[in-house]
Amino acid sequence: MVTRLSHLFLRTLRDDPSDAEVTSAKLLVRAGYVRRQSPGIFAWLPLGLKVRARIEAIIREEMVAAGAQEVLLPALLPREPYEATNRWTEYGDGMFRLQDRKGADYLLAPTHEEMFALLVKDLYGSYKDLPVTLFQIQDKYRDEARPRAGLLRGREFTMKDAYSFDLTDEGLERSYQVMRDAYEKIFARLGLEYVIVKADAGAMGGSKSEEFLHPIDVGEDTFVRSAGGYAANVEAYVTPVPDALPIEGQPEAVLLPASDTPTIDTLVAHANAVAPRDGAPWTAADTLKNVVLALTHLDGTREVVVVGLPGDRDVDLKRAEVAFAPAEVEPAGDDDFRKHRGLVKGYIGPQVLGVDSATGIRYFVDPRVVDGTAWVTGANERGVHVSGLVAGRDFVADGVAEVSDVRAGDPAPDGSGPLETARGMEIGHVFQLGRKYAEALGLKVQDENGKLATVTMGSYGIGVTRILAILAEAHNDEKGLAWPKNVAPFDVHVVATGKDEVAYDLATSIVDDLEGERFEVLYDDRPKVSPGVKLRDAELLGMPIVVVAGRGAADGVVELWNRASGERRDVPVAELLEAIRAI
Repeated sequence: MVTRLSHLFLRTLRDDPSDAEVTSAKLLVRAGYVRRQSPGIFAWLPLGLKVRARIEAIIREEMVAAGAQEVLLPALLPREPYEATNRWTEYGDGMFRLQDRKGADYLLAPTHEEMFALLVKDLYGSYKDLPVTLFQIQDKYRDEARPRAGLLRGREFTMKDAYSFDLTDEGLERSYQVMRDAYEKIFARLGLEYVIVKADAGAMGGSKSEEFLHPIDVGEDTFVRSAGGYAANVEAYVTPVPDALPIEGQPEAVLLPASDTPTIDTLVAHANAVAPRDGAPWTAADTLKNVVLALTHLDGTREVVVVGLPGDRDVDLKRAEVAFAPAEVEPAGDDDFRKHRGLVKGYIGPQVLGVDSATGIRYFVDPRVVDGTAWVTGANERGVHVSGLVAGRDFVADGVAEVSDVRAGDPAPDGSGPLETARGMEIGHVFQLGRKYAEALGLKVQDENGKLATVTMGSYGIGVTRILAILAEAHNDEKGLAWPKNVAPFDVHVVATGKDEVAYDLATSIVDDLEGERFEVLYDDRPKVSPGVKLRDAELLGMPIVVVAGRGAADGVVELWNRASGERRDVPVAELLEAIRAI
């Protein structure tokens, strides 16, 4: 099949768009693959649609090979199913909500668990109908507060989402593994490096969740991994809990007047000077930093909580959001402190905290704060700290909260060694949802004994348009895109340059030969366009192979480019097909 560039709906740009932040956004807009319509929303042009279709074809082939069946559900959905699962509220501001002319509530789907569950409920009623796995490739909508990075984080995006339905937990395990294996095949075919990490299920819920992350510098996820094979998103990392220490025999806590200790380091120095302990000196890791957080619950109420963590650690707000989900989490502000006079800012200690205390403020601790550990912390009196405050003797927490940052060198929870950190972008996510949605929506079938049994579900997502952007991030050079051959919009880009008809005649002959060999060809036949512009466009558009018919045309010689390797060489026309096949 041949597409003539003179007829293609395309306009390339010489300069990067001013609002593009990452390489993929710059190149995809400049090369005429997409066009920004508003923040986080893009129009798809012919070249972009061809790349997207090729990615979708690979995904579709592997899903069908894994036994999944394709359907297509609407993106405009009624409120009621999401009310039944509580996600109409839980999704918060991230969901697009709207009303029809009669005032009925609808949403633009961020995901489709509810609707797939209802579809199966409507059509299936017996254990004999199961297992079944359904999938779709459909647009999704999320009201991102700060859409950025082009297609990597948008408000409208395309996903492949699949859902498995089984009678038993063992069946769910099998379906989950089949989908997980299919994902590995998909990403291998796309040439995408990936790391499978343990993840937090978030608003999706369920008993097990894993992300497929592509390591990339512009990735918005931080993940950790060990040489021994452990890997997890930082939100899902579980801190190894040290053994408790004996409390009996520990010295009493000592008050430390310390008005001039504005930092953890100055506090540590003061404690070592005024109240040194036997053995090792106090360190930042021995200070108990009590951080005040404000939680906004789904009903709109605001609650102040305090979390105690070692002073050498900081709060990771993403981990805090997981720890206190579904509440929104932010650092407490001045108004919060004014409402809670029992919190002496800068000198907060755990002695006056807890639901049973006079303050009534819930108090949580980092997992490292176990019974018998002694701490330097606030005394709840301006200008005064305390040393040797023992957990389990001098204070008791209401619970444990995983909110501290995760760092390189921290131990893997499975004992497989120290961690290293990396940045990545989610390209796929698999969940064992269990019976959360089925119970909420009444999805039951008759089992072998004729009794009603609740179905168990899995959910499996791949970001189609995000993958396209990641491939553009990974395959480019200073001149433009350089698509892998399995997703490129065309196999070969033939360029006729100059004013000599010989070059155009030769290019047309080459195009006919390539079409006869079943190559998809983009032919730059534009008249009255300079060779420089045509060659710059060929570099920018990024087809894997470029053939230039120009100055050597009279001698039957063309220039052959391999965009992946950057190699360019002259090739006699008689040897061209063989050279193209070799690439």
